[in-house]
Amino acid sequence: MPRESATAHGEAVASASSADTRHEYLLRGHGTNATTGVLLIHGLTGTPNEMRLLAKGLHRAGFTVLAVQLAGHCGTQDDLVATRWQDWHASVQRGADRLAQATGGRLVVCGLSMGAVLALALAQDRPGQVAGVVALSPTFRYDGWSMPAYTRLSFLLPLFRALGIGRRSVFMEQPPYGIKDAALRERVVAQMQSGDSAAAGLPGNPWWSVIEMRALAAHVRSRLGKVRSPCLVLHARNDDIASAANARAIVQGVRHAPVELVLLDDSYHMITIDRERRTVVARTVAFAEQIARGTAP
Repeated sequence: MPRESATAHGEAVASASSADTRHEYLLRGHGTNATTGVLLIHGLTGTPNEMRLLAKGLHRAGFTVLAVQLAGHCGTQDDLVATRWQDWHASVQRGADRLAQATGGRLVVCGLSMGAVLALALAQDRPGQVAGVVALSPTFRYDGWSMPAYTRLSFLLPLFRALGIGRRSVFMEQPPYGIKDAALRERVVAQMQSGDSAAAGLPGNPWWSVIEMRALAAHVRSRLGKVRSPCLVLHARNDDIASAANARAIVQGVRHAPVELVLLDDSYHMITIDRERRTVVARTVAFAEQIARGTAP
């Protein structure tokens, strides 16, 4: 895969020997906030593109931003199924290392959906490096109102994998696909169905990848007491994919750092692109500025 050149959207983070990072992008900061890095982490089956609006907002405020590409993502279903949650966590750690090299300072880590769980995992493992956590629509379990009843049986999936069953099986996305804005939803669904997984992700969650997400969620939730960084949690009150109980689990579990919970009333799961995206950007920028100034609670 040839090295990608820098674009108006930022510097592509490319690998000469692998396509694993070709969809990452780095936006170098300016002004006093340039030495504070913000690491953005997309969700399961998602892409760095779903963090683009947030990245631009943070960059306008002067922050150095890296949107990481998780292992196995932006490719085929087989690419994703071949990875484990430890591989996704390693992608986040690699991104944190690169961003720290670019800024020389501490980091704010911000994730969407499963990306929020990975953000908490990094804070647990690197309390000296992570100065703040932003959890957007955190997802420890799929319990939103649009989830089909059969997803409640996902605890059986490890047994299926042990028996070699379900490698190519998928939980298909259901309307409204995490998006309340109807016009935007139509465009995103068209992208998902076009086969270009780098634009809008895969149209469903492979069974075996859901196994890994559940294992990651259990690992992180059992260690929430290890988080020492201030946290900002934003979640849609009527999230169709993951109920607000997922957000409240962070409030209850993080006992040694302040946690602010903001519930949104006019969005569904994909809050970085849905109707209240400007609120999400503004709250995230304000939080990152508090971290940069050293005035976070």
